[in-house]
Amino acid sequence: MSAEPPEEVVELAHQVLDLAREGHTQRLLAYVGAGAPVDLADAAGNTLLMLAAYHGHAGTVAALAAAGAGVDALNDRGQSPLAGAVFKGEDEVVATLLAHGADPDAGTPTARATAEMFGRSL
Repeated sequence: MSAEPPEEVVELAHQVLDLAREGHTQRLLAYVGAGAPVDLADAAGNTLLMLAAYHGHAGTVAALAAAGAGVDALNDRGQSPLAGAVFKGEDEVVATLLAHGADPDAGTPTARATAEMFGRSL
């Protein structure tokens, strides 16, 4: 048995990750509803929620969180979605993540430390 997933599965995963990056909430949720993992991650450990947060899609972040996505899931560099949103200055995403219980002290650097570094508040 091969350890590599079939090429069409990899391509589908890339398409689903792109939906998160682009904020296509309804299409993304349709894939999750059909069985795509709500915490699907790219090769760097960035989950659907992380990608949506980093690209400023608060509605997509809220929908993924409501579907059970981990709001504190760290990528391979130890970064949280909240820290990424703070870094990018995505205030609506920050508020959405906090409303869904994101921990400002998760990850490295933490969202709290990132906010201080850039003179922002949480």
